[in-house]
Amino acid sequence: MSPLIQFIQRVLVLIGNVLTVMGCLGLAMAAIGFIDPERFAIGISSGVRVIGSVAIAGCLFSAIGYGILDLQER
Repeated sequence: MSPLIQFIQRVLVLIGNVLTVMGCLGLAMAAIGFIDPERFAIGISSGVRVIGSVAIAGCLFSAIGYGILDLQER
């Protein structure tokens, strides 16, 4: 695997995992009432939806990073 592809894969996995953890923590804190999720509302999207979107984006970044790793191992 070339060093550039390996770097991109690691960055995608790292960013994805960080975003997933942040999104899940945000959803948990909103569920217990520690933070007001409506502070994160954008337009007609509720705050919970925006926080959840962060977690989903993190999952997608991680999936792309791990997918690159799987393709390189074949």
